[in-house]
Amino acid sequence: MLSVCMATYNGEQFVIRQLDSVLKQLNRQDEVIVVDDGSKDNTVQVIKNHFGDLVQVYVNESNLGPIKSFEKAISLAKGDILFLCDQDDVWEDNKVESVLAAFEEQRADLVLHDAYVVDGSLQIINPSWNDFNRNNINQGIFGNILKNAYTGAFMAFKKELVPLILPFPREIEMHDQWIALVCMLKKKKIVFLDTPLVKYVRHGGNVTGMKKRPLMTQLKGRLRTLSAIAGYKR
Repeated sequence: MLSVCMATYNGEQFVIRQLDSVLKQLNRQDEVIVVDDGSKDNTVQVIKNHFGDLVQVYVNESNLGPIKSFEKAISLAKGDILFLCDQDDVWEDNKVESVLAAFEEQRADLVLHDAYVVDGSLQIINPSWNDFNRNNINQGIFGNILKNAYTGAFMAFKKELVPLILPFPREIEMHDQWIALVCMLKKKKIVFLDTPLVKYVRHGGNVTGMKKRPLMTQLKGRLRTLSAIAGYKR
């Protein structure tokens, strides 16, 4: 059984397209869990109208942000393998098949893959997110605190990792970076597929947007993440 975990916020424009690309790759026993963070548009209603009981929708009573929303989705998941999913991307038709093959053939605990970088109309900006973002998957714990190379939208992991990563510490900057750091710390097997398996939409409205944060904000965030991983006790 697979679980797809998605956090939504004001995503009515793109979420149906994304969920269509996901659901056609799943079996009936698999599940899609959406945690909506108090959208002010019709995100929740369009999902319910379009997919009915194919998608489980939970709505936060107040806006909690993406980290806590993904934490809730992960905590609700019952699958043996959990896929993280953004609301506005599009999965390639071979994503699930390719990722599951990596788990089986390479005995992975966490699988990460590359992605096409596209605009809101799905026109390719760059054929590789890792090239576009200058990611270094092999940089280790300290390097990944300095610059996160692990994007949650391209990540899947075994359910055995859930008690190791949850609850997410309040200090961390993003959930995907924390998941990767814990896997490195616990010496779990991480497999990277250099095949682009998602169209990763960069249109300026994403939570992980294109704008650079102020240097002091970045430094404070990195120090908080360093503190969280230094105090990890599970």
